[in-house]
Amino acid sequence: MSASTPLRVLVCGTNFGRFYAEAVRRRPGFTLAGILSRGSAASRAYAESLGVPFYSDTGDLPAGIDAACVAVSSSISGGEGSELARALMDRGIHVLQEHPVHLAELTGNLKHARRRGVQYRLNTHYPHVAPVRAFIEAARRLVVRQRPLFLDAATPVHLMHPLVDILGQAMGTLRPWRFADPAPLPAEIGPQPFRSLHGVFAGAPLTLRVHHQLDPSDRDNHALHWHRISLGTEGGVLTLADTHGPVLWSPRLHIGRDADRRFVLDGPGTGRLGLGTTAVVGTTGTFRTVFSDLWPEAIGSALDGLREAAAQGGDALRAGQYDLAVCRIWTDLAARLGPPEIVRPGTPRPLAVSDVIPAPEGFPHDTAPRSVPASRSGDRTGDAGPGPAGETARRPSPEAGPPRPADAASYSPSAEFFDLVAADHTATASAPAIAALLADADLSTGPVVDIGAGTGLVTEAVARARPDAEILACEPSVGMRAVLTSRVFSDEDLRTRVTVTADAAPDLDLPDRISVVLLCGVLGHLDAEGRARLWRRLTRRLAPGGLVVVELMQFEEPLTLPETRLATATAGRHRYEWSFGGAPDATEDGVMRLHSTWRVYRDGAPQAEREVRDSYRWEPFGLKDVVAESGMTARTLPTRPGAPPLAVLIRTPDTSEPAAGAHLPHARTAPDGPDSPAGPRTATPLVSSSTDG
Repeated sequence: MSASTPLRVLVCGTNFGRFYAEAVRRRPGFTLAGILSRGSAASRAYAESLGVPFYSDTGDLPAGIDAACVAVSSSISGGEGSELARALMDRGIHVLQEHPVHLAELTGNLKHARRRGVQYRLNTHYPHVAPVRAFIEAARRLVVRQRPLFLDAATPVHLMHPLVDILGQAMGTLRPWRFADPAPLPAEIGPQPFRSLHGVFAGAPLTLRVHHQLDPSDRDNHALHWHRISLGTEGGVLTLADTHGPVLWSPRLHIGRDADRRFVLDGPGTGRLGLGTTAVVGTTGTFRTVFSDLWPEAIGSALDGLREAAAQGGDALRAGQYDLAVCRIWTDLAARLGPPEIVRPGTPRPLAVSDVIPAPEGFPHDTAPRSVPASRSGDRTGDAGPGPAGETARRPSPEAGPPRPADAASYSPSAEFFDLVAADHTATASAPAIAALLADADLSTGPVVDIGAGTGLVTEAVARARPDAEILACEPSVGMRAVLTSRVFSDEDLRTRVTVTADAAPDLDLPDRISVVLLCGVLGHLDAEGRARLWRRLTRRLAPGGLVVVELMQFEEPLTLPETRLATATAGRHRYEWSFGGAPDATEDGVMRLHSTWRVYRDGAPQAEREVRDSYRWEPFGLKDVVAESGMTARTLPTRPGAPPLAVLIRTPDTSEPAAGAHLPHARTAPDGPDSPAGPRTATPLVSSSTDG
């Protein structure tokens, strides 16, 4: 199998299988070869919506399928997933099977793969989810530095198998392991949702708490929480707060004492008191982004492992020894705990954070997730980038004054900080997605116009991806434009192709014909009239087949965002911290005031020597609103999990001038769920579908 040849992948099942199909469509090096399911109308319609063949029997499969994802329950859950996996292996097809699988079945599947000369992998899924992967990587670094003192873990019973895998990968080994039976529950205390047991895992003391209740007809919907893990050493505690993040680091609290046994709080030897009590690593999104981003990306990682195994060949049974050990540990734990209590609860009522935690003064309507990207004209930092700037002071300054329109002075003070964190985000999220989109785009009809180019990070990425592109980079902020111009002037290639202007939307000077427009973090700065004027001017000039790339915020209506530290960076003796927050505007309906603060610390000092603060006006809206206002069709682009939504708009054949606010019947936007795969090369716009077979 050539490394350059896409792996043709069959997806089996259309419930969880939809995440597998989405992963295959997004992941470079893979091609979706078809859907196999029992034959329900919904499954057939799903395959049709993807434009791939549908099969209901392995005997109907054509030659040339390289691998299959079996997202069908195995016998332990009352399904025939393992029988299907073996039938596929009989046809010379490599198999990635979704957990859980009974130990005897897993052993049989690995032996079957050895006999057939193919690769078989069991996918426990959750170790590949980005926040869990971040925890695993941090844990591996931690255990190299210090001896683990304890493990504390909690899981719902149906996710105990992947928990064992997460712990094994985090510790770098499974052995030695042994467990005691859980203590019996006194009958007089009544039903208990959790069972606890103690033991040793990878040589470290383990406390395990299991939500030991299960609704057999709806396993996933009634867990009281998902994976939670703490790993402690003498230096501190590393915690995975939830399967979907964030990761926490809490340094060990230790205070020196003087000769009279009093705490020593200052002076020599007290430097560690300047450590933060708990650091939040990474960000969290919504459940929607779990389904649209985190899970497909995690499955893509598992697919990469199968592809690598297929390319290397070798004995599947030998390669599967770790998986067998994980399964043995899971089997041991399940036997000690016994059958879970069967429950059939009603539909729960999830609460927002504002229902539980009172909002800080000045933020009266807290309904937001705690992780929010900053946005501005040209701000592509997403979940790790500076927002707007304003007054700069040596000491904390008061909140900015009343709302003011964006002008050339906005963002200039923040320009000095911008690339400290924006460069990493651009390189891992927006730039790759835009570069992939433009790889085959026709740029001969006019320049690429980057409206709100900021410091030019994406401008430069587009120029590198398309050496034939002429680019017009428009940035009204003097400070940001100074960095942009310096970036262009310092590169001989950029100087020949990039024109920098001080124009601001919506009334910027546009060429007669445009091939691509970039609108990243721009539209919310304009009011409805300004956006309507911009869309009219763009659609008149956009060449046939031209593209408009839009990056949005991660919320669609005014809400409260408590100020949260989202990024830190160091340069020389300085440490830079960026915090971000916002709230509904008190004087203008449908509008928010977003607040951004940069603090500069020197030589580890606990007090900032300089602070930059400002607030600015933002009208929140979602992709469906952009579609309605522009009169164009849209599809989402895959980016790094947690990054802001990124979409490409394409003119429909009957688009002339959009009517601002009019919901046009031909304007369609991608649905939110996993039924809506969108890859970087998908040519057709997405339409909403409902498939569950």
